[in-house]
Amino acid sequence: MSTIAVLGAGSYGTALAIQLARLGNDTRLWGRDQEQMRRLEAERVNAEYLPGCKFPPSLKAISDLRAAVADADDLLLAVPSHALHAVLRTVAPMLKPHQGIACACKGLEPDTGKLMHEVIEDIVGRERKLAVISGPTFAKEVGLGMPTAVTVASTDAEYADKIVHALHGNGFRAYTSDDVIGVEVGGSVKNVLAIAVGIADGLGLGANTRAGVITRGLAEIMRLGEAMGGRRETFMGLAGLGDLVLTCTDDQSRNRRMGLALAKGKSVQQALAEIKQVVEGVRVAPEVLRLARKHGVEMPISEQVVGVLAGKITPVDAVRSLATRPPRAEAG
Repeated sequence: MSTIAVLGAGSYGTALAIQLARLGNDTRLWGRDQEQMRRLEAERVNAEYLPGCKFPPSLKAISDLRAAVADADDLLLAVPSHALHAVLRTVAPMLKPHQGIACACKGLEPDTGKLMHEVIEDIVGRERKLAVISGPTFAKEVGLGMPTAVTVASTDAEYADKIVHALHGNGFRAYTSDDVIGVEVGGSVKNVLAIAVGIADGLGLGANTRAGVITRGLAEIMRLGEAMGGRRETFMGLAGLGDLVLTCTDDQSRNRRMGLALAKGKSVQQALAEIKQVVEGVRVAPEVLRLARKHGVEMPISEQVVGVLAGKITPVDAVRSLATRPPRAEAG
């Protein structure tokens, strides 16, 4: 068993910490809000973000970052993508040479469009062991111990195996991959497409439209992902198709709920106030479009989502624009 520091006490970080601890790993869950962490440790549950999911005995909630990191074998990062840079800058001087990093953040860095592993390498160097975790996971279901499958990707096969064995068990299945780029692109772009599906469903456009948006959305993920160096088979797996279907079709998805709210005429800010948690697709959408243009890739669904989020086009007009595009070969 390992000693693992999970940085990020939101719903997903808490869920992964519970999974690690229920398998016997000595797990520390860190969050920056000292009062929240004292409450989590006293109540043994994250009532705000993950109610009903009790902490196993080997999970300790802690607000002292240095103490959380000090003797950990590995760090697992589960902060919002826009916060990763700042958290790593703080953590970097505390790291010891043997400590690896597993990243469960799904997104792109604001303003740069960098993938999460690129942000990590920029700050802590390319020599450190690194893995990324992605796949179709709702935090609540992980926290409750429901069957779940994820992909752990790393260019270091031994380190991927280490993280897999820390997570794998009790119905939680973890698979290895060496396609870090593909896994991260799938986990980022699916959030934008879930907003699109939410808009379509919120407008009452039916199951045919939903299936069409998901399928053509997958084509957008594959175009961009392959242009960036990811592999096609990755996008047909858990971190691509699996995560896309999950995020687009269930109302546990914050991104889908954002789309539903926009279709009802609510503003982005009104929707965020109702959802009360980070909606990654809102922040990631402009970066996805910037990457698409950089790599010369067409992503019409993502482009319309960016327009709606920016208030430049209504949800109805966005759907109309997509529906009136000229015919083309499906494989193009």
